[in-house]
Amino acid sequence: MLTTPAIFDRYQEVRSRMPQAVTTSAFQDISSLIEIADQTSAFIFDAFGVLNVGETLIDGADRRLDELRTMGCEIRILTNAASYDRVGAVDKFQRLGLSIKDDEIITSRDATLSAVTPGRWGVIAAPEDQLGDIPSSWQRLGDTAQDYDAVDGFLFLSTSNWTAPRQEMLAASLLKDERPVLIANADLVAPRDDGFSLEPGYFGHLLADKGISSVRFFGKPFPEVYDLVEQSLPNTPAHRIVMCGDTLHTDIMGAAARNWRTVLVTRDGLFSGHDTQVFCQQSGLYPDWRLARI
Repeated sequence: MLTTPAIFDRYQEVRSRMPQAVTTSAFQDISSLIEIADQTSAFIFDAFGVLNVGETLIDGADRRLDELRTMGCEIRILTNAASYDRVGAVDKFQRLGLSIKDDEIITSRDATLSAVTPGRWGVIAAPEDQLGDIPSSWQRLGDTAQDYDAVDGFLFLSTSNWTAPRQEMLAASLLKDERPVLIANADLVAPRDDGFSLEPGYFGHLLADKGISSVRFFGKPFPEVYDLVEQSLPNTPAHRIVMCGDTLHTDIMGAAARNWRTVLVTRDGLFSGHDTQVFCQQSGLYPDWRLARI
């Protein structure tokens, strides 16, 4: 059973594989992002647990983004979700009821695809993903072991329809012949309407546990997505960028490593129903601010 303490413990176990950061040693509770808007040029939002839970928009998230824009703040959504291409990501947020422009969305899929090299890639993706943005030749992987042995690398976009036997085939193929593995979503889990889903990062770390050293993670807390955000905000100093997220090891630690400031959102995401002070003390990871909802 996936529980918040168990997920937190797993993040702690794999923490040495992540970028390291020194955070503040305490946080300030606030009731609204409006309280810190005068200290901020750009707000960067995680999606799951901050703007939405599964396919449900969190109440008030759309109004808050519009309000912050009116106050002169830049808005970016920085999501580790890699199951959609860029068009699909924009469509998803608009379907949820968010008024989002294309250049306000930055995804871990964007960062991952920039690392795809020439060759034939085995792709692990949702069945409905047309894979039209893959910049190389590819083969969709399923239940045929020979397919795993025949490709030059692996692109892990989604856990939709991923199974334990397929994970074993992937590991066995890599142990015979190690090749690049690009994990397009570094999250271990994502909050859904009915609990947590396992995400590509979970399976990537299982491969790393077996000694497979060619696994490369993309998305928060890894640097490539932060590079993309900063490139989109060329005149914004790091201390004027504020990351709003629901996890310590991805949202908070990754942003702190870039010298951004941070807000931990607690009501709907990973720590829903838990006292985050306990987890901050155990990990030594603290946001600058904490609030229930944005």
